Amino acid sequence: MDDLERRKWQDPEAILAGIGVRKGSTVMDIGCGHGFFTIPAARLVGASGRVYGIDISDVAITQIAKKASAEGLGNLTLAVGRAEDAVFCEACADVVFFGIVLHDFEEPEKVLSNAERMLKPRGRLANLDWKKESMAFGPPLEKRFDEARATALIESAGLVVEATAGTGPYHYMITARRKQRS
Repeated sequence: MDDLERRKWQDPEAILAGIGVRKGSTVMDIGCGHGFFTIPAARLVGASGRVYGIDISDVAITQIAKKASAEGLGNLTLAVGRAEDAVFCEACADVVFFGIVLHDFEEPEKVLSNAERMLKPRGRLANLDWKKESMAFGPPLEKRFDEARATALIESAGLVVEATAGTGPYHYMITARRKQRS
C-alpha cells in the first residue's frame, strides 16, 4: 500500500500533533520504516526541533534521507540499526513514537526500556499499533499485540500509561509518561 492510499485512513500530521509534536520538539521515530511519520514530524518540529529515526532497513533510511533532502529538511538524524541497541540520548526526547511497529521488535521490552531512557522527565511515549482484529491487511493476527499486552510491556519499562484509545478503523494509540522520580 502506498502513502497516498494510507493517507485515506491515517493522517500522520494529525496523529503527531495529537501526541504533542510541535515546533521545537525533539522526536524519536523508532522503527521508522520509509518515513510515513518521520517526514511529517520533521515538518512539524521545524528548524528549531530535531527528529531521530531508526530502522533496520538501509533502503528505508536512504528513502527518508532523499525525501528530506528534496524538501530541504535538515533537522533529521537517521540511523540504520536495531532499536534494541539504540539510545540516541539520555532524557532528551519530548516524544518517543512507535508507528505500528512495536509488535515487530525481537525484544520489545528492551526497545521500551531504551525509550524510557530517552524521554525527558515530562516527555511522552506514543504507541500506535494494529488492533488485534482480523482485517484485509496488516500483520498476521497472532503477531499483533492487543492493548492489554502493549500496556503491560509499556508499564514494565517504567512508564505510566495515560490513555488508550482507538484511532481510526484499524489502530489504537497508547500514550504514556515516565514515572515521576522522587
